[in-house]
Amino acid sequence: MIVYLSRTKNTKAVAEMIHQKVGGDIVNLELVTPYPEHYQATVDQVARENETGYLPPLKTKIDSITKYDVVFVGFPTWGMQLPPPMKSFLKQYDLSGKMVVPFNTNGGYGIGSSFETVKQLCPNSKVMEGFSTKGGVERDGILFVMEGDKERQVQVDVQNWLEKSGLIKEN
Repeated sequence: MIVYLSRTKNTKAVAEMIHQKVGGDIVNLELVTPYPEHYQATVDQVARENETGYLPPLKTKIDSITKYDVVFVGFPTWGMQLPPPMKSFLKQYDLSGKMVVPFNTNGGYGIGSSFETVKQLCPNSKVMEGFSTKGGVERDGILFVMEGDKERQVQVDVQNWLEKSGLIKEN
């Protein structure tokens, strides 16, 4: 299963690339109360959520998580951290005994503490080496970038990462 959170559709694009290679079910994490459309309002809200430890309730429900052995979790880096909705997902669903595979898009500053937080929230899972790529920089008005040359390069990078991780066989 591939579970992802995407604001500007860059993480969604990477999730779809992974899905093309490994199959399975693909699930977009949706919130009961969506974040504001305005970028700075979302940044401010997420900062408050991170400060207080608030975990936003999820609209998305997964009926039978037990049937999945491998769960990919994809998200953008927000405030150099794992986004609160992904924390909600990882706390709500027991992934014990499963292989958890994180992937990330970011504005050029990297993963921050996000992959480490996935490991902390999945202490009884085998957390694999994650994948990260630069997406858009929403702050600068650069939104969806997974097209053209960038899309082709990320497809190659995803393929190489999946092969290196043993999640697919080399072509």
